[in-house]
Parts: sequence; C-alpha cells; structure tokens
Amino acid sequence: MTNNQYAISISEIEDAVERLTGVVHRTPIATCQQLDEVAGREVFVKCENLQKVGAFKYRGASNAVMQLNSEQASAGVVTHSSGNHAQAVALAARQRNIPAWIVMPANAPQIKQDAVADYGATIVLCEPTLEARETTAAEIVAQQTATFIHPYNNARVMAGQATVGVEILEQVRQLDAIVAPVGGGGLLAGIALAAKAINPSIRLYGAEPTGADDAWRSKQAGELIPQLGPVTIADGLLTSLGDLTWPVIRDLVDDIICVKDDEIATAMRLMLERAKLVVEPSGAVAYAAVCSPAFRDLPDQLSLGRVAVIASGGNLDFDKLPWQTTN
Repeated sequence: MTNNQYAISISEIEDAVERLTGVVHRTPIATCQQLDEVAGREVFVKCENLQKVGAFKYRGASNAVMQLNSEQASAGVVTHSSGNHAQAVALAARQRNIPAWIVMPANAPQIKQDAVADYGATIVLCEPTLEARETTAAEIVAQQTATFIHPYNNARVMAGQATVGVEILEQVRQLDAIVAPVGGGGLLAGIALAAKAINPSIRLYGAEPTGADDAWRSKQAGELIPQLGPVTIADGLLTSLGDLTWPVIRDLVDDIICVKDDEIATAMRLMLERAKLVVEPSGAVAYAAVCSPAFRDLPDQLSLGRVAVIASGGNLDFDKLPWQTTN
C-alpha cells in the first residue's frame, strides 16, 4: 500500500517514532476480564491516559515542535484547543524553552486551564466557538510571528499521533481491529495510516458521540460534512474533521460507531471501577463503542475477537463526574 496520496507517509511515521523515542512515554496496554466480558471479546486498552500531559496529544505536539528550525522556535508557537492539545503544546514548548500562546474557549475545563498555566504558557481566553478560536489565534500569530500548530490538521501532528498505532501493533500480536475516538481526526487518521501500512488486513473503526457525529455523517455521505453545534460530555471530540484527516478516514477507516453520552459515562465508570483506569469522557468513547449494539451489529463482528481501544486521555474533573447528580 502507498500513502503518497495522503498528508503523511509511513516513512514520516517511522521518523516520528525515532524522533519521539525517549521523549514520549511508550504507554502500556491494559487488560481486564470484566471489560472483556462486557464487550464480548478480548479488549486491549492502549493507555494514552498515562501519556505525558495525560493524553496522546503530547505525541503530535512534540513531533511538530521538535521540527521547528531555530528561527521559528525563537518566535514561539501558538495553538487553539479545548484542553489536551493545549497542554501538549505548552509542555512541548517548555521542553524546548520557547514561548507558547494557547487560545482556549472560556468554558474549557478548569483542570485543563490550570495545567496549561502550570506548563508556563500564556493562556488567551475566547468565546467558545471555532471562529473565535481561529480568529484569536491568527491575531497572535500575526503579532508575534509565531508558528501555529493546528490541533489535528497538521502533517507533523498526525505523524506524531500515528506512533500510537505503531506501538499497539508491536505490543499486541494477532490483533483484529483498532478502535480510536475521533474529533478532528488526527489520532484516527494517523493510526489508520500506520496500521494499514504494517498490517493491511487490520480493521479500523472510529468512535464518536451521537451529539458530535460529523465523522459518521461524512462517512455516510462520502464527503466532508462540518460539525455544527455539537453537544456531548466528551469535550475533547467537539471539532470537525480536517481536510488532511478526512481523506484518510474516508479511505482507510472501515466504519464510525456512534455512542450516546450515557453509554460513554457507563464505560468511564466501568473502566475506573473494574480496570482502575482514570479516563475522561473522550477517553472512554472507544471502549463504549466496542460495547455498543452498533458494534455488535457490524457484519464482520464475529471475526473481531481481539480489539485494541485507545484510552485517549485521563484529564478528568473529579468535581464533575458525569454520573453524579447535582442539586
């Protein structure tokens, strides 16, 4: 298989693996009999909730920041993000000792704002719309001549996220499928490119909330459909697919599984109570998808006996657990 028609190739993914060795954690695979029983198959959890900054985003941010030349680096970096990418860019910039400006929506979880500040970045709050985020970031780029690092629609970011897929296939033998959450699509597209290059027969599935189902709608229509007014507890999956991530998902991902917020909350709680894995809502979406009726209705589901799911993040606000009731 050739990746030449896409934003990145397997050689760029291999370069990212080498570049990030010793920089990012090679996160473990967790297994739990109870998770298997509920899903009805063997489940291998890739624990990116244990990655630096508590999310897979550190891979892509580091891969991008590390490739800046000295002139670009001295001017610093800018991004916009609701949380995990913000933390990732902030830490990657600190590791290289360069300035970072992070545009965050005013309603971003406080735990994520606090972490960004702790990493030494400058936070610029904006209205919670994509337009506001992009406009504010563009203004900072112009003022500071800094480099913008897109949260997902960036080839170097995608290559960094793809290293998750490389690790999974090294850690788990005879794997039938990989399920990854999809927001902007950097993780899913990166994993798809890596996994299909290594094992062309592997099945790949995206998982997303029903309240933010642009990837599912795009796959159904065969064309990129933007996200409009998403509503879900999975705050890391609110963004639309990008023009770099969509072609990969269109061509290489077998299907998109949508899950309701209550299914996400149930999966979160099960992963916490039984597997002792702290995952945020977005990090539980892939496992929720594997447990869903939609996954069991897949035509080839009986052949999917060994499935890896990505626990993409663990930055959970313990004061706002989704199964808690408020007065």
